Formats: sequence, structure tokens, C-alpha cells
Amino acid sequence: MQLGRRSLLLAAAAGTATVTTATPAGAGPRKDGGPVVIGHRGAAGWRPEHTAPSYTYAVQTGADWIEPDLVPTKDHVLVVRHENEISQTTDVARRPEFADRRTTKTVDGRAVTGWFTEDFTLAELKTLRAVERLPAVRDRNTVFDGREEIMTFQEVVDLARRLSREHGRTIAVFPETKHPTYFRSIGLPLEPKLTAVIRRNRLGRRECVVQSFEPTSLRRMTGLGVPLWQALGTTGGPYDLPGRTYTQMMTPTGLAEIAAYADWIGPDKASLVGTSLVADAHAAGLRIGPYTFRAENQFLPARFRHGSGPNDFGDAFAEYALYYRMGVDAVVTDFPDLAVIARRS
Repeated sequence: MQLGRRSLLLAAAAGTATVTTATPAGAGPRKDGGPVVIGHRGAAGWRPEHTAPSYTYAVQTGADWIEPDLVPTKDHVLVVRHENEISQTTDVARRPEFADRRTTKTVDGRAVTGWFTEDFTLAELKTLRAVERLPAVRDRNTVFDGREEIMTFQEVVDLARRLSREHGRTIAVFPETKHPTYFRSIGLPLEPKLTAVIRRNRLGRRECVVQSFEPTSLRRMTGLGVPLWQALGTTGGPYDLPGRTYTQMMTPTGLAEIAAYADWIGPDKASLVGTSLVADAHAAGLRIGPYTFRAENQFLPARFRHGSGPNDFGDAFAEYALYYRMGVDAVVTDFPDLAVIARRS
């Protein structure tokens, strides 16, 4: 690793890297022409994901939006977790009082064993504590294990507004509806509760963008007055539309169909390499924000890797520069501080 890049990474990790004050971000790209930087579950590269410190650190180091994944509790409150199965992101497996809650469920056609948010009340979930989801990759983050409780979506909205005041710029929330067809099938639909929070807090276009991999979930929220973001996978297709593939959705015809209900697409970053997807999205009137940018070698293209280990940091700045040159409108990243530094280069 070159000395300059090492210094930047260390400064970012310490929170001492200088960041410019961004133009308030929301539905569109920054007014200064740079892409929106979205803190994926906060700053998941530096703190356990979906925790108040993760979101706070993301904003402190320059993120424009912060992303909470939404799942419901048994009493139908929206909380933020990567999945409804929480054994990898909380200490529930070490809690003997909840041992009998371990079960196997079929979620989106796949058998999953563990503990599920929909089997806990909010009060019960609040007794759990967050842990690092990828301890073998991000051992440094395990120092924070056991310190933070599970947040509700309302608490994330409150935090974003407080951080907006403190930093003098609008921080948007970027909620994702997780497994919406599954939750609708068990009587815990996500969309009405999400709609209620957005309306109760009067979140506008600059404060909220709603995303989902399921088009029918987004279509249920087309009257909300906030931008909608169609997330796209690399294989298969959305669970709610059997027979439809993500590949089809990324053709000019598919993009035109998406543009009828959404403002953004969010493909895996690999989908942009060697394709015309950026130009095609823009031609359809869509903005595009690829996911997920990470700094570790195992998540980087081979030419940007440095060192011998899969978890060593590679040349993340070179990867950001590549995608910024492509003309993307946003990046979804575990390391928003690095994306902001690269945006200034």
C-alpha cells in the first residue's frame, strides 16, 4: 500500500479525515456534481451495522444518506436489522431466556434456522445487544459487541434529523423493505407501517428515499411523495414476480417499465462493468446507484487488491474513481468516509 493511501485510510478510520460540507442530499445528485454517498447500514466497515454509532460515524465522515433495512417485530413495530433472522447480528444465541425461540422458517422459498424478529416484541428485542455480523472479516469491530441496542426505524429518523441539525446539511434516510411478500403473508406488512412513519414525520423528497428488491412493494408506496429505488440482484429475479429476471429488468425495455413507478435503480456494482447500464438507465430517466463498495480485498476486483490476505485493504479509491468516471449518481458503501475522500479527488 502506498504511503498516501495508507495515511488516508488511517485518517478515515480515526475519524480525522477532512470532509467538505455537502449540499443537502435527497432525491437527486449533489448540486456540486458529485455522486451521493450512501452509508450502507451506517458505516458498517468501521462499526457494527445498523447501530446508532454506525449511522453517526457515517454522517460525521461525510455520508449524505444512511440506510436502515426494515423488518417487523411481533407487535408490528419496524426495527432495523439486515435480516429478520438475528443470530448473526445480535447476542440472542447467548441468551438462555430465548433458547426456545430458535426455529426454522421458509423465507422467500429458502429454509432459514435461527431467531426471528417477528417472534419477539419490541420490548424483548430491546434487551438484546448488537454484534459485528462479519467478525472474521472485521475483527476490529468486535470491540463494540454488546454495547448497542436494536433501533426502531423511528429512532433512525430522529437520529438523522439530529445529525442534520448538528452538521448543517440534510441527511436522508434510505429504508429498504426486507422480504415484503413474506411479511405480508404472515400478517405483518411493511408498507403501511413505513408509510405511517414517513407521513407522521412529514419526510419529504430530500429526507427519504424508499428502496426494495420487490417491485410490488414499491408500487404500494407510489403516492408517498418520496423517491423510490428499485434494487436489482445479479441472479434470479424479484421474489414477488416469478418468471421475471433481474437481467430482463436491466434491459432498455425493463428500465422503461421501472421508470413508470421508480426514480432510481440500484444494481450490484458488477452489473455495470462492460455494459451500457449507466447510459441506458439515464436514457430511461432513472438515476443509478450501485452497491456495495467495500475496502477489503475479497470484495474488490483483482487489479485493485493489495497484500496477501482477503481482509487486507486494497485500493478502494481506485474502484470509486472507476465508477465515478462511469457517471453513477450514487454509491452504496460500507466505508462512506473513503467514498467521500475519493469524490474529492
